[in-house]
Amino acid sequence: MDFLKKEIDNYVSFHSDEESELLKRINRETHLEVLQPRMLSGHFQGRVLSLFSKMIQPNSILEIGTFTGYSALCLAEGLNKNGKLITIDVNEELESRVRNYFQSSEFEEQIDYRIGDAMKIIPELNEQFDFVFIDADKLNYINYYNLVFPKVNVGGYIIADNVLWSGKVADENKKDKDTELLREYNLLIHKDERVENILFPIRDGLMIARKIKN
Repeated sequence: MDFLKKEIDNYVSFHSDEESELLKRINRETHLEVLQPRMLSGHFQGRVLSLFSKMIQPNSILEIGTFTGYSALCLAEGLNKNGKLITIDVNEELESRVRNYFQSSEFEEQIDYRIGDAMKIIPELNEQFDFVFIDADKLNYINYYNLVFPKVNVGGYIIADNVLWSGKVADENKKDKDTELLREYNLLIHKDERVENILFPIRDGLMIARKIKN
């Protein structure tokens, strides 16, 4: 399913800042050489994530779900000079590709790329985060949120991708596990009095939650 009509997608991309040459390379190679390239954030959403990060100016970012590294590099654009981004992915097959992309970037020293189960890695993290981006297996979205929430600074942000799930969340006839879980996640965030939130219909949907109290 196309997230936007092709002509609209082309229009907004044309009127948004361009990707860097490295991001263009990742975009191109992911679509040519990697299974499920639809998982890539892509030009428009990548520029959105970059701008969010630059607005927040985080000292610390946690990304759950690296894929081919595109979104991590977009998020890293807003890091403070001595800031750090930890990105976690379970897919060992993409590790060498992704490490090569990170090593080709100006953010190599700021990115901590970890392969493994995020459900096991997150509890071991001692850092506090200004920005968390959740873009991994949908069935664990609520678990990820509950795990990271205590590790997010007040005033920090938790952004989750794919929360519209190709529009399925708004179709009451769709009752598969992922769709039901994402509906539950969206409602949980909306009702959580510890955050203020907005759901952006950007690409496949971004749920943005700002932590206002512990």
